Amino acid sequence: MDELDKKAGPQEEEKAELCAATADTVTEECEETESPAEMVSEATDALQPETEAPLNIHNMSKEELVAAIKEIVDNDKMESHREVTALKQAFFAVRSRERLDELNAYVEEGNDPAAFAAMPDELENEFNALYATFKERRQAYLAADEARRLANLEKKQAILDKMREIAGDIDNVNVRFAEFQQLQADFREIKDVPPTAETEIWKNFQTVGEQFYDHLKMNKELRDLDFKKNTEAKRSLIEQARELDKEPDPIKAFRQLQGLHEEWRNIGPVAKDIRESIWEEFREASTAVNKRHQEYFEQRKANEQVNEEGKLRLCEEIEKINPLECTNYTMWNQQTDKIMELQKEWKTYGYASRKANAALYARFRKACDNFFEAKTKFFRDTREALSENLAKKTALCERVEALKDNPDVKNPTDEVVKLQAEWKTIGSVPRKQSPEIWKRFNDACNYFFEDRKRQQRERRKDENENLAAKKEIIAKLKELPLDGDRREVIGEVKELQSKWNEIGFVPFKYKDSIFAEYREICDTLYNTYKERENSRRMNNWQERIGKMRDGQKVNTERDKLVRALEARKNDLLTYENNMGFFNVKSSAGNSMVKELQRKIERLKEEIEEIKTKIKMIDNPAPKAAADTTPGADTADEAEK
Repeated sequence: MDELDKKAGPQEEEKAELCAATADTVTEECEETESPAEMVSEATDALQPETEAPLNIHNMSKEELVAAIKEIVDNDKMESHREVTALKQAFFAVRSRERLDELNAYVEEGNDPAAFAAMPDELENEFNALYATFKERRQAYLAADEARRLANLEKKQAILDKMREIAGDIDNVNVRFAEFQQLQADFREIKDVPPTAETEIWKNFQTVGEQFYDHLKMNKELRDLDFKKNTEAKRSLIEQARELDKEPDPIKAFRQLQGLHEEWRNIGPVAKDIRESIWEEFREASTAVNKRHQEYFEQRKANEQVNEEGKLRLCEEIEKINPLECTNYTMWNQQTDKIMELQKEWKTYGYASRKANAALYARFRKACDNFFEAKTKFFRDTREALSENLAKKTALCERVEALKDNPDVKNPTDEVVKLQAEWKTIGSVPRKQSPEIWKRFNDACNYFFEDRKRQQRERRKDENENLAAKKEIIAKLKELPLDGDRREVIGEVKELQSKWNEIGFVPFKYKDSIFAEYREICDTLYNTYKERENSRRMNNWQERIGKMRDGQKVNTERDKLVRALEARKNDLLTYENNMGFFNVKSSAGNSMVKELQRKIERLKEEIEEIKTKIKMIDNPAPKAAADTTPGADTADEAEK
């Protein structure tokens, strides 16, 4: 399904490829367990600025993927956990496709799929070794990071103990003010601690600070100055938090808010009388940003649900298309256009939920691939059949041409007739060769028929007499009135037609013109009286429908008409398709074409009549509907 590959997102393509992996080793190697230290480290890595351009991993070969992870391991980039995970998924997606290709080739050679064993891959072994080395070093890196955070926590606890000691020494609190500030600065310089202890440690820090400044009565001016500075800083943070409400990206606003909260915690206390109010202002500004952030994810979840339902519907629609029902080129092309439209609609949907997106994509792609594989097989088999038919018809041409130089054949014309019958049993040939092979066969056959015509010249006298007799019948038909009694006139017409059929052949050059004249006058008579009969019949039919008080009966009658309409349309499509196979110049071929044309016209008239009846049921209008009913019986139909 090349059309889908052009616009499928990297995340969607990667998931579909991973879900399609058939080897057990890929599944085992993709499994990982997470630890609290790993989660903390990933959160830290996510906050680090990107210094390098991201790799286009999904377009990389296995060699490039191995080189990329080797560079990370050699440079000891243990913070590149996400990149390594993406490299691993991309690598094993490639290996999965290779294994699947090997399995398909193995099965196509006639082997048992259960006995399949994938070929070993040195690059896979190298990649696994590098990935194992990265995981080992990553664990050591995480352990070291956890130890560092615990050490920072112990340092902060020690500083808090000293701060509590100073804050509790009320008599010397003013003397030790500079020492206390230094301890605060030392405390702030120590950054990372375990997330579970961060809130409590900052709360204790604020509590100790507030206790110290509450006890700092002897240096109130200094305390008030510090309070004022802290108040201004926190006011600035409040304004910045309020400005975040104008940020169009809720995720970006939320991340910036986290930074503002970090700064808020680093700022010292403010005057006691405004502590609650200033915090309430900051909390309200934060609440607005947090609410937008929450609404964004709720909306995204709702959109994912809509996308999931839309993609599920498309999967169900495309799975309803049965390739076995396509029996000709037209049907295949119609279903292909329908699938192309479904593929275009698929691309209009965004991502579904992470759990369902990959499965839906794999399901949709599988249905498309099954259809196009069946289409490819049909066209291949059809081309082979057309080539076989061409070979058979070429052989028939050679057999007919050989009769010219074979004096042992007593009745070559009869032999040609047999070969013509055999020709009709052979199916179509490629369109490009069809006119040429038919002309060759037709010219070869006409050679013998022209010879037979030369032998039948003595019978031309009878044909001329037949021509005169048919002209006399035409003259009698022209004398019949167009406004007389239908039964009498039509009876005379049928009697004259019976006589016409009893008359033998006429000269070939007058055949079409005399028949056309005969057909025209017969059609005129039949159509004239048929239109009156149709009008009467349609009025009776409309009156019968109008007398039906039971709506169910009317609906049943309408359903019958709809089914009849569909049947006529299918017959019309079949005849029109068959017309495409005729490209002949012989009299026999022209006769068949004309007969098909008459059948097509008859079907069109019947379709229009059925449509008129349906309209008469849907929009009752006495007389008006009947007047539009086409009268289309021909002379041939009347004879039937």
